[in-house]
Formats: sequence, structure tokens, C-alpha cells
Amino acid sequence: MSPRPSENGTEGDDEREEGEEEDTEDETNNNEEEDEEEDEPRLKYQRMGGTVPTLLSSDAASCVAVAERMIALGTHAGSVHILDFLGNQRIKEFRAHTAAVNDLCFDLEGEFIGSCSDDGSVVIISLFTDEKLKFEYHRPMKAIALDPDYSRKASRRFVAGGLAGNLYFNVKKWLGYRDQVLHSGEGPIHAVKWRTSLIAWANDAGVKVYDAANDQRVTFIERPRGSPRPELLLPHLVWQDDALLVIGWGTTIKIASIKTNQARGVNGSYRQITTSNMNQVDIVASFQTSYFISGVAPFGDSLVVLAYIPGEEDGEKEFSSSVPSRQGNAQRPEVHVVTWNNDELATDALPVLGFEHYKAKDYSLAHVPFTGSSYAGGQWAAGDEPLYYVVSPKDVVIAKPRDAEDHINWLLQHGWHEKALAAVEAGQGRSELLDEVGSRYLDHLIVERKYAEAASLCPKVLRGSAAAWERWVFHFAHLRQLPVLVPYIPTENPVLRDTAYEVALVALATIPSSHKDLLTAVKSWPPAVYSVLPVIAAIEPQLNTSSMSDELKEALAVLYEIDGQYDKAFALYADLMKPDIFEFIEKNNLHDAIREKVVQLMQIDHKRAVSLLIQYRDIITPAEVVSQLLASKKQCDSRYFLYEYLHSLFEVNPHAGRDFHDMQVELYAEYDKKMLLPFLRSSQHYMLEKAYEVCVNKELLSEQVFILGRMGNTKQALAVIIDKQGDIEEAVEFVSMQHDDDLWEELIRQCINKPEMVGVLLEHTVGNLDPLYIVNIVPNGLEIPRLRDRLVKIITDYRTETSLRHGCNDILKADIVNLLVKYYKEARRAIYLSNEEQESRSNMNNEGSNPMERAPVLKSMDAKSKTRAGGRCCICFDPLSIQGASMIVFFCCHAYHLHCLTDSTNNITTKKGIGVTSSDSYTNGDYIEDEDDENDQDTPSGGSRMRCVLCTTAAGG
Repeated sequence: MSPRPSENGTEGDDEREEGEEEDTEDETNNNEEEDEEEDEPRLKYQRMGGTVPTLLSSDAASCVAVAERMIALGTHAGSVHILDFLGNQRIKEFRAHTAAVNDLCFDLEGEFIGSCSDDGSVVIISLFTDEKLKFEYHRPMKAIALDPDYSRKASRRFVAGGLAGNLYFNVKKWLGYRDQVLHSGEGPIHAVKWRTSLIAWANDAGVKVYDAANDQRVTFIERPRGSPRPELLLPHLVWQDDALLVIGWGTTIKIASIKTNQARGVNGSYRQITTSNMNQVDIVASFQTSYFISGVAPFGDSLVVLAYIPGEEDGEKEFSSSVPSRQGNAQRPEVHVVTWNNDELATDALPVLGFEHYKAKDYSLAHVPFTGSSYAGGQWAAGDEPLYYVVSPKDVVIAKPRDAEDHINWLLQHGWHEKALAAVEAGQGRSELLDEVGSRYLDHLIVERKYAEAASLCPKVLRGSAAAWERWVFHFAHLRQLPVLVPYIPTENPVLRDTAYEVALVALATIPSSHKDLLTAVKSWPPAVYSVLPVIAAIEPQLNTSSMSDELKEALAVLYEIDGQYDKAFALYADLMKPDIFEFIEKNNLHDAIREKVVQLMQIDHKRAVSLLIQYRDIITPAEVVSQLLASKKQCDSRYFLYEYLHSLFEVNPHAGRDFHDMQVELYAEYDKKMLLPFLRSSQHYMLEKAYEVCVNKELLSEQVFILGRMGNTKQALAVIIDKQGDIEEAVEFVSMQHDDDLWEELIRQCINKPEMVGVLLEHTVGNLDPLYIVNIVPNGLEIPRLRDRLVKIITDYRTETSLRHGCNDILKADIVNLLVKYYKEARRAIYLSNEEQESRSNMNNEGSNPMERAPVLKSMDAKSKTRAGGRCCICFDPLSIQGASMIVFFCCHAYHLHCLTDSTNNITTKKGIGVTSSDSYTNGDYIEDEDDENDQDTPSGGSRMRCVLCTTAAGG
């Protein structure tokens, strides 16, 4: 028996060594357990190369400053090197001091660089011009900050301070540069930072902020208690934005929010706000660390902290206010990414060269300025990622946030392929990574025997690569796991070689549990992408075997249909009882093929099957249909199918199934009793005795009455109606239809002793029998219910009938008279006809007359064919078509010359003293009415009307 598919694919051999797989699985599980404990770093690091290693091989770095396009590196020898971000190119180099450079600062535009040194000098150099300024203070200078708008303002302001304890504010005046001491007397100036108009500096007492726009101090933040002395562990200041100052001192970090009474104008200047209470300082965050702070920088909404870890044996001593040990036992410096609540997001130890011998103040941290708007959701916009520089005397390490590709590679290294693929699909990293990540993920899933998951992943990974798809199809075939891949194999974009599809389909055909997938594939795959013959050849040997499932049979039928073998496909569809088989028959004209599948078609849809069998009864005769249905008694309800078929056949052609009308009587009696009586009345091809027996067995009384009537047993039929049905009305109707006086006598005889029936008989025999006859033979003393009412009804009905007859006769007589009068009047009407040319001349001479208003001219020759005299005048017997003669034609079909009729009429009217109408008063086509016509009032008064001489004479006679 073939293996069944599991959730990970088809079980069974997959051509791999079991022991090897188990070892691989154990190793993978162990690696995953280790990886789960490891957090992904937030930063990635690289050692600055290019000219930096050569530069530091003979010198030592002391400080660093970063602008938007370059960095500046100060050394212990007093040199300042301007480099690109990666140290590959030395943009500029100048020896500014004779002692170690302690601090560097760019202006906002990156055009000027300021430096201070232990030699007591401050040097400001233009990077793009020859401008160079040097200021001597004669005491070691530790910190410097240029006005951010140094290059745009003529005042050329900067602040600087050192061991002398004075913070100098230098401004260019009309007479030259002038120093103003902003603060003094609280110990050396260790750090100074300038942002917008705010200047922050740190001395032994703490951190102070000065507002240069208002020329006033803003705040003082006390030095953290217990922190090491500043000369041993320097304080670190950094502006996160225009209002947030981050302070790292010893093991304490504070974040101060400063609100000033000035705002930046559109041209880069600062405008004053008069509100007096705008200078406010709030410590929005403050926390202690477990390490010494050697540098701090913003990281989006978090912080990057450079941590100095003292030696283990001196740990407790060093975390006191004493000096950190540097006798070769210091640990690697660490970069911590922390939130404002001191939640550790990431921690990385840096392999800095010579870290064992460095003190905390030997390290410095600087970052490329960036805008907070470029950081959203934990990610920077492309190209806006900040860079961090960790500087030690002999090494410079660059740190920058890990990008999407770093994240993906880290996930792959730790075996989290699914997360890596999800990251690539989310648009992180290059699109080319999808192939690499997907391929590694597929390999991982195959090793894990997660075949179904690997198959579902293929569309994402392989996409439109036909070669990759074919490679994995054959790989799954080698592993005997093709069934899980088939649902995902593409049939367009890309289209694979036909061999790949055929291999997949044959593999499905040989696995019983995959037959459903095979059916889905052959229905959905375009036939053009593969050849059906190899697949058919693989399925046909399984016909009539135990492995032949319905799904496999239907798949074979679909393949037959694709190959044009419609008869074979029809046979399989019929066996499968497919509802759409009738459309298949019509579509492919398979009416000859239905001969052997009558029973199956009836089982699928007997109504459509019956319609189909009757429509093509010349191909499959009723005898064949009936024989197949009778032979299928064990498979279905064949008698009901016979009833449906024979009933429909009888409605179409009553004689087509006459050989089976005896059977049809039984079927009607069983399935549709109300149709039996109409059938008995319509058919002449059933045996009366057998039909009567069926009706008796089924107790069908009306049908018994009908059959007995046809058999001539009318009295027995009448007895059934009266005795069994007790329906005297039906008995009367039955007797009326027989037209047999003896049967009326039998009806009266059977009802005469039943009072109720006598009453009903009296009511319903009006028009058939004389009610008095029934009344006279009713036995004396028989009480008939409602006799008086029934007699009254009989008399009323008789009177109503008599009245209706008289009324109808009167109406009929009146209609006859009216129609006769109408006909007589129509027959007496005449029409005047004249010669056309003569009439035309007459019309032309008639002034004021309009020819278009005359009645239509009738051709005189038309009268010839319509008159009784054969086209001759009924007085002179000359032809009517004599030239120049007008004529009169009556509707009785007698015609006269006008002058003949006029003369004859004059003779008659003269005797009566009535004037004669001149023939000139008639025009061609005029109707001449009789004097008794109802339109008499429209004719000229005093004129005599013409009559047909013959008809008038005949009427007068």
C-alpha cells in the first residue's frame, strides 16, 4: 500500500541516510537553543582603514570631530588630519600645535575646524581658503567650540577653556578679536559644546548652560556625587537636538531638556521671545551605569554609550572615586545601546588594539550629525544612518546601525530562515537576496523533512525561474515527495518543459492518496503544457483494480476529453454520475453513446434524461429504454423512472409507447392516480380487464366506473357510483353521457327507496327527465328531505328557463327584421358613373371648383363585370360602354343608362305629380340615396330619388 502524505510531506524513503539526518537534526537543535539566547546586535563595526593605520603607527590619536562630509583626527604630536568618513582619503593635514591636540570642533557648514592643545593655543583654520587664526592663552586648553554659524557670521565667535579655569568667549570686533571670560573660578574647563545659541560646559563643579542670544546663564547641573575627578574620568557632553543635552559623567547619565526664550529664524538667525519665564530646565532622564562612561551619543530615541570596564582585580577600587587601573589588565571597551530608562538594547565588546593598557579618558566617541526625523520605527531612512567613531590612541573603530541585509544575514547565521525570508519579502535588503535566502531556506526545510512547508515556499522563492522550478521538481521527484509540490507548480510565468508536468502527473497517478490532487491538476493545468498520452498510459492499467478510485477515474475521463476520446470520457462520466453529463452530451453530440447508459442518466437527473431519451427516441427506442430500466431493479427505483419516461412519452406521442400502456396503467395507479383516468380516456391500447383489475386492487372507483362503461357494463358502473361512491350527481352525469333511457330507469329504480338520493335526483334531472314522472313513482309515505324547497327550486328553474327561451326568441326576431331592413336599404342604393374625359372637361369649365376636392372617378368599365345584364342597360339593353353615355348602377347589380332611367322615372313621377331631378345634379362617383333613406334630410328638397326599375316593379307586383 502506498504511503499517505503527512503534514511534512509523503512518508517513506527520501533517498537519504537516516543516521546522517539525525546527527544533522541534533546539531541544528543545539544551535537553535544557543541562538535563542543571543540578542541581535544593533550596530556593526569595522576598523578604519586607508591611511589611518599608517598614520597611527608613528603617532597616537587623541581626539576626533565629525562634520557632515568629513572627520578630523587630532594626534598627540599636535597634528590635525582631515579624512573622509572611512579614512580612505586624507583630505588635508596640518601641524597646528606643538603638543597633544585635546579637542576639535567643526562649524555647522564644515568649512572651519577649531583645535586646542596642551601648548596653550587655539587654532582655527579654513578648510577651503587660506584663512588661519591662532590664539595664545599660555595655559593648556582642554575644550573648544565654534559658533555653529561661524562661517556665515562676521563675528567669528568661539568659546574655549582649559586648566586655567576660565571659559573664554572670543568675538571679532571692529578693532580685532576680543576675549570675554564667561565663567571662572570653579576649576578647569573639561568640555564645551555649542548648539544654536546655547553653550554648555563642564568644570569641577558641574555643567552650566549659557544663552549667547540673551547673554545670560540658563542653568547649572551639579556634578554627580561620587564620580571620579574630572581630570581622571572626563565628563562628556552632547546635544541630541536643540533642546536636549545629554551628560555622561563617571557612571551617571543625565538628559536635560532646556527651553529658552529664543527661536531660530528662517535665515539661520535667532529672534528674541520676550516672555521672561521661557528659560526652563528639566531633567527628563537620569540613571546609573555599571561601567565608566568614556563617551555618549544619541541613537534615535536611545543612546550609544562607550563603556570602560576596569580590570577584575581592581573592580571595586576603580568604581570608587579613585583612578582606574591601567597596568595591562583593562578589559575591552564596550558599546552599549540603552534607552533613557537604562534598558539594555545591545552590548558589544570592541577588539581595540592595545585595550589592555588604556585608561577611560584614552577613549573618545564622536558621531556624524543626523536629524531625528530620519529615524522612525527603529530604522533610518536610506543614507541617513549615523556613524559612530570610537577612537583610541592606536585604533579607530567605525560603528553604524545594522541595515536590513545585516539583519537578514544574522538571521541566516542563526538558522532563522523563515524570519530572514519574511524580512526580504517585506522589502528589506536587495531583491537579489531573495534567491539566496530562499534557496538556503528550502535546503534547510528539506534537511528537516518539512517537505510540505518547503513546497509552499517555492512560489515565493523560485518565482519566474523555469530552470529553478524544473530543478526542484526533479529534486522532489527524487525524494518521492512530488505530491506536496504539485499544487504549487506554475503553468504560466514561467512555463516548464512538458517532461516536468508529466513526471508530476504520473507520480500522482501512482499514489492512491494523491488521486484527488491529480484530478485538481488535470482540471486546472492548461492541456498545452503537457502530453496526455503518457499520463493516460499510466492510469489505464489501474482500471477495474482496487486502486481505481473515483478521483482517478474522473481524472482519466478529463484526459480522454482533452485527447478527443469523448465516448470513453462519457462512459466514465456516466459511471461517476456527473451532473453536467447532459451538457457534455450536447456539446460533443454523443447521442449515440447514451444507448448503454440509460440507467445512469436516469439516476443523475431523471427529468433531463427523460427529455433526452424522448427527443432521440429514433436512436434509442422505447423498448430499449424500458428493457434497461426493468433490468436495473436492484440499482435504483426503476418503476418510478419507467413511470416518468412513459408518461412523458405519452404526452409527446400517445401511440409511441402503446406496447407498454398496460404497464403504464399500473404505474399511474402507483405513482399518479389523478392522471390515470385521463390516460384511460385517451388511450386505446390497454386491456380493459387488466386495467379494471388494477383499479379494483387500488380501489379507484372513478376509474372502475369509466372502464365498466367502456366495457358496456353500465349498470354495474352505475351501481359502483351509487353504492360505493354515493355520489348521485356523478351518477346523473354518467347516465346523461350514456344517452340510454333504460339506464335512467335503472338509476331511478336504485334511488327510489333512498330519500336523500331522490331529492338530489329531483334537483339534477331538470332538462333530462320530467320531474313529475319521478314524483309520480315515489312511494307514498316516503319522506324526502327538503322536498318543498326542492320542488320550489324545480319550478323556479323551469320558469326561469322558459322565460329565457321567450326572451331569446324575441331578441332573435328583432335582429332578423333589423338586418333585413338594413339589407333592403343597402340594395336600393345606386352610384352615378360618367365618361372620364367628359367629366374632366366639365370640371375644367366649372369656375371656382377644385378638381382635388371632387370624389374619386370610377372607371365605367368596372360596372360591366358587376351588373346582372352582362354590361347592358336593363331598359334599352344597349351596352353600357357607349361613348358619352353616363350610367347609374344599383347595389342590386342592375345598371341603366342615365337617360334611360331618367325617362322611365319621369313617366312614373309625372303621373304622380312629382318633379324630376336633372341628371346635371349628379357628379361622377356620387351615391344616390333612396327616398326612404335615413339621410333624406341632406338631399335637395323637392327632388325625386331614383330607384331600380326592375326591383321597384317587382316589389310593387
